[in-house]
Amino acid sequence: MYDSIELKLKAKNIKLAAFDVDGVMTDGSLIYLPDGKQSKTFNAKDGLGIVMLNTAGIRTAIITAKETNALKERAKTLEITKLFMNQKDKMVALDELCSEFSLEYNQIMYMGDDLPDIEVLKTVGLSVCPCDAVNQVKSICNIVTNKDGGKGAVREICDFILESKGISFDDLKRPSRQ
Repeated sequence: MYDSIELKLKAKNIKLAAFDVDGVMTDGSLIYLPDGKQSKTFNAKDGLGIVMLNTAGIRTAIITAKETNALKERAKTLEITKLFMNQKDKMVALDELCSEFSLEYNQIMYMGDDLPDIEVLKTVGLSVCPCDAVNQVKSICNIVTNKDGGKGAVREICDFILESKGISFDDLKRPSRQ
């Protein structure tokens, strides 16, 4: 997938994978229902990638500036280790993750797609964005996925992290939550 030895070493060092939501776990579309609530569409393959990370012992987190019930349910279904919603300053969440789990920045992968993600992307050990991220983000990331946000980009990076650690699907219990 990504042939660089440096990228594989960075991925092998990852102990926590953190994700933005809109434009990463979703395609960025905002659907407002008649009652004013939001609806989101998530990709099942992306979900299975996150479940496989959890099964392999890699913690997972979501850091987003918004709050929706759909996201709460998605995080619960996927057994996300830590969910940060209404997070205007994403570095605060990143620092909390480091403190709570005794991690260094270089042990964290973060996937974002837009300007509010830049500071975190510049800080973590492995910075990733979907191929449809804004140019300012693509220019600073270690990896730009081949797939769009909400369309398999999350699964692509989950698979790469697992492969870099020498973990195959057969090594994991057959995960079913997606």
